[in-house]
Amino acid sequence: MLKNKNIIVALTGSIAAYKAAELVRLIKKSEAEVRIIMTDAAKEFITPITMQALSGNPIHSNLLDMEAEAAMGHIELAKWADAIVVSPCSANTLAKISQGLGSDLLTAVILASEAKVFLAPAMNQQMWNAQITQENVVRASSLGHKILGPGEGEQACGDIGSGRMLEPEEIFAALEAFSLSLLEGKKVLITAGPTQEPIDPVRYLSNHSSGKMGYALAEAAEAAGASVTLVSGPVNLRASSSIEVIDVVTAKDMFAEVKRSIEAADIFIGCAAVADYSPVNTHSQKIKKNLNENLLLELEPNPDILKFVSENYSNKTIIGFSAETENVEDFAREKLVAKNLDFIVANDVSRNDIAFNAAENEVLIISKDKTKALAKASKILVAHQILNYIHQDSLLH
Repeated sequence: MLKNKNIIVALTGSIAAYKAAELVRLIKKSEAEVRIIMTDAAKEFITPITMQALSGNPIHSNLLDMEAEAAMGHIELAKWADAIVVSPCSANTLAKISQGLGSDLLTAVILASEAKVFLAPAMNQQMWNAQITQENVVRASSLGHKILGPGEGEQACGDIGSGRMLEPEEIFAALEAFSLSLLEGKKVLITAGPTQEPIDPVRYLSNHSSGKMGYALAEAAEAAGASVTLVSGPVNLRASSSIEVIDVVTAKDMFAEVKRSIEAADIFIGCAAVADYSPVNTHSQKIKKNLNENLLLELEPNPDILKFVSENYSNKTIIGFSAETENVEDFAREKLVAKNLDFIVANDVSRNDIAFNAAENEVLIISKDKTKALAKASKILVAHQILNYIHQDSLLH
């Protein structure tokens, strides 16, 4: 909860400004105090009177407001805040913040404040993917600001891609994780994505994992105060710059990196869809097609990363994932027991709406004595709920 916290919600020029109304409602419901900063562009998308009514406080807009600045209003705001969330954060405002400008009230408050800053980008997919925007994201992250999202999907202009502002519930979950500091001081090691097991220089065995769930867990753990190392198979995703990402390809590569990093970790989350088998022999040249003969591949088991960690590091909190197509809870519970895990997170990958590469998930969290069902939600929201469950169920060693 955010009870008794002071939160600044800042709105900039984006059609997604309407979502800030729900975000303020969620923050107020958690018994936090909210003040609103609106840029001039934001006022073109949602009225100040709406935000004033929701927050219960006057709207702050102008840096050179003589009445407010007589008492150094921007400094007072900066000192008051425990957290500042820029939602939506336009490409223009992101650029200003990343460069350390203080040309308006919002950027001046950020420069003058020691509060944690959260940026929820909202822009056209081409603007988000522009090289300069991506450089600004890296710079903003290096300043300690937390980038929330963006999400993917259809945009107001009709384009489809990255750049949608996260939903208010997702942004609120990140604020709550920061406030509660559930994993403060903890070191978390996470595996994510698929592995690729080479057959020859152009072919490999793999699966449909996108890595989205593992990356969401990494972001949620980092927001909750943890130091996060993410061992990632080949994916088309990028984690925050504050998360250490170790890129691997094969299951053996992933196993080697886990063995190297596990000693320092307090919590291990095995979310990767590790290939169970790999070819005994990898051909050095491309295998040529011969339609008159069958091609036989001899496969051998890959190292069982989860089992290795549980057998050798029982003093750590160990969480596994189980992607099933039938008897989801039964098979997941068998895996939980066989590998002696603290708990396992299971989902039904036969469903297209929550399967590999989907934006949402619906899972069962299974421990030795109970099962907790999490309703269908975005993967980042599910990730926060999983970590909250770990904390509430006292599974941290």
